Amino acid sequence: MSTTTTALRAARDRLQRLRAAYEDALSSFSWPDVGPTFNFAHDWFDTYARGNDRPALVIVEEDGTRASYSFDDLARRSDRAAAHLAARGIGRGDSVVVMLGNQVELWESMLGLIRLGAVIMPTTTAVGPAELIDRLDRGAARAVVCNPADASKFDEVPGNHLRFAVGQADVPDGWLRYADAHDLADDTARAAVPHPGNASTDRLLLYFTSGTTSRPKLVEHTHLSYPVGHLSTMYWLGLQQGDVHLNISSPGWAKHAWSNFFAPWLAEATVFVHNYARFDAQAVLEQIRTEAVTTFCAPPTVWRMLINADLSGGPGSLREAIAAGEPLNPEVISQVQRHWGLTIRDGFGQTEMTAAVANTPGQPVKPGSMGRPLPGVPVVLADSMGDQVEGVGEGELCLDLARSPFTLMTGYQGDPERNAAAMEGGLYHTGDVASRDADGYITYVGRTDDVFKASDYKVSPFELESVLIEHPAVAEAAVVPAPDAVRLAVPKAYIALVEGHEPDAETARSILRYARDHLAPFLRVRRIEFYDLPKTVSGKIRRVELRRRENEADGNRPAGEYRDDDFPELKR
Repeated sequence: MSTTTTALRAARDRLQRLRAAYEDALSSFSWPDVGPTFNFAHDWFDTYARGNDRPALVIVEEDGTRASYSFDDLARRSDRAAAHLAARGIGRGDSVVVMLGNQVELWESMLGLIRLGAVIMPTTTAVGPAELIDRLDRGAARAVVCNPADASKFDEVPGNHLRFAVGQADVPDGWLRYADAHDLADDTARAAVPHPGNASTDRLLLYFTSGTTSRPKLVEHTHLSYPVGHLSTMYWLGLQQGDVHLNISSPGWAKHAWSNFFAPWLAEATVFVHNYARFDAQAVLEQIRTEAVTTFCAPPTVWRMLINADLSGGPGSLREAIAAGEPLNPEVISQVQRHWGLTIRDGFGQTEMTAAVANTPGQPVKPGSMGRPLPGVPVVLADSMGDQVEGVGEGELCLDLARSPFTLMTGYQGDPERNAAAMEGGLYHTGDVASRDADGYITYVGRTDDVFKASDYKVSPFELESVLIEHPAVAEAAVVPAPDAVRLAVPKAYIALVEGHEPDAETARSILRYARDHLAPFLRVRRIEFYDLPKTVSGKIRRVELRRRENEADGNRPAGEYRDDDFPELKR
């Protein structure tokens, strides 16, 4: 075993051993020195995958079809994928767009590209030609790997990049058959892809953030920041060797690589995937029990759907319940605890970094808090002047650059202005405001551009939304400021209803009454509108779009809006 592997394994083993001992992990963990030429596929995955028949990846389709691939299968399949791509000229430093769904070719091609020292550009299948033109141009893509069904999206994309179509069907004109990789002999393929000698600090991943107000930022990660940095994510998830991990997120986004690739395979755990055209809470619950899933991570939207389903069948083999993507409301935690005896553990991170703050296994969870800084991650709060807040207080969540945050991106590529703003004052600025209590627990307040004032009181939309979704009719809520002649702005909630509830005056009355009874007077929601909440393709609510809608209304009342003034009994 190389010194590279030994160092990484020792760090991994320490975190797994201290899974439920947060203070010990925090004080004793240090990032491993994996040397100048670390490669996740050669120097980590292969060291335990070769000859290993344990399942690395299990995919169950909506119709019940099940496919299981061992670690050895994935090692050999990625050898062949790498050799096939290399034969067409793809090598170290070349950028390749990977636009695939939850299918084995996604995992084998990513591993294969890492083997070559190439650069992966994960891309959601939801993007269209305009986005692809921008991505291939800014990412300087040398090749594309996608399904034939998506090939037509590239008809308008200029450039002489190679185009690989996945699947056994005939490929479109001008496209290469990715499936030809499977015809290569194992020994031949493995010999064709020796360690590329990439520097540990070479770029490995290029991610385009989802962007809500401008074109997506291009985030660069290295062979260290994600492949090794996701030890922090592994610790948060509580992953142990032999676990079966289900993570619900879409390919092409950073969270998919977090929890469907790097963190589980750092832990030597099985990645389990359940494919479906439309989310079915009962079907997911059945798979969790049938497949003996031990660790489960899902966005709050999914958890809200699950608690509205029948949880009486129990959690099966589930040991860890985790939420990610957006802040988790306390009501969801309470219901899962009541039905399953499991506490959902929230956490925080961004495309720009791995998991940074989390409620870790075995530690007390404070309702509403997303936990404490993870081992090895230099989390700080900064005030409006950029000075660090000590002890109890509130400020922007940042990483201290002076302490060399191992898990952080190298920067936003081709965007010096936004990069300089993000790294201003020796800190990486997340753009998220949080508060810290006397025990070091950090609670999300809101995006720096989401927090607003009403009657001169500062309002955190998340605080109000957390109350609103406790109402049985509310599936999701987004609070924004609505212009008001007297108060300057008042909180308005856009509401998505639970199925079976009508978007009428009686429902509005009930929700406004609930908000009145459970919020301080200065935080009271004054207006609501039943609305199909706009979201980014990664599933985050676009409050910026709702704020714009309010401003464009210019004081005119939308037809479907209800106000507390409409209901005399709500006045006080």
